[in-house]
Amino acid sequence: MNYRIGLKLWSTNTGAYFQEAQRLYHRGIYDYIELYVVPNTLETLPLWQQLEIPYIIHNPHSAQGFNLADKAKRESNRAIYEQSKRFADALKAKYILFHSGKEGSIEETATQLSAFQESRALIENLPVYPLPNSPFKRCRGATLEELRFVKDATHCGFCLDFGHAVCSANAQNKKPIAFLQELMSLEPQMFHLSDLKDVHSCYDSHAHLGTGTLDISALKKKILPANATISIETEKDLPESLQDFADDVAYFRRLIS
Repeated sequence: MNYRIGLKLWSTNTGAYFQEAQRLYHRGIYDYIELYVVPNTLETLPLWQQLEIPYIIHNPHSAQGFNLADKAKRESNRAIYEQSKRFADALKAKYILFHSGKEGSIEETATQLSAFQESRALIENLPVYPLPNSPFKRCRGATLEELRFVKDATHCGFCLDFGHAVCSANAQNKKPIAFLQELMSLEPQMFHLSDLKDVHSCYDSHAHLGTGTLDISALKKKILPANATISIETEKDLPESLQDFADDVAYFRRLIS
């Protein structure tokens, strides 16, 4: 199985992580960068263009004020998306990932995403509940029905986030593997992978692989297709190094060997 492994970085990671990204790529640790575009950081784009590394773009989410489910944010959402589009165009990114948003309605999500006319768009599944410190109480795009609605209305693709899906299954009183198998009917183009500190929780934790309670071997056996594209979305604990990410990749590769 020849999985494509991705490193998640933010457009503001122009210091030590930028240098580490080059070093690890040339060592063959990973295959592409999934770059989260922080709003108003277009000045960093020329630096990212220097890397001869494939890219996937992650559009900002509600933490940076982007919320597709909120009708009042149509204008600001469009402005933020246009910045992500500039990154995607310049970096020749294959996909642009979007969250469905918080509160509001899934119909509004579909309306706004459709208006972008973005052929590279992938919608990412979310947990039912945001983190406890969030000002929001509900995420959109957490259920099969809402995700299918967005896909059908906008003709976008799909990114399956394993941690989000398990948390959503717990909130819906569904068995995680069964729910993941339901989500596979949406034919995901790519995946997000991290461990969970508590596999029975409704809240995501982005733990390092092998340090939590998620049965990653079962995901590999029952869910992951051969040659899948997988961004490892674990926490980064070292301010000057990406060794923890490299360790996560090594753990995953041992599982699939």
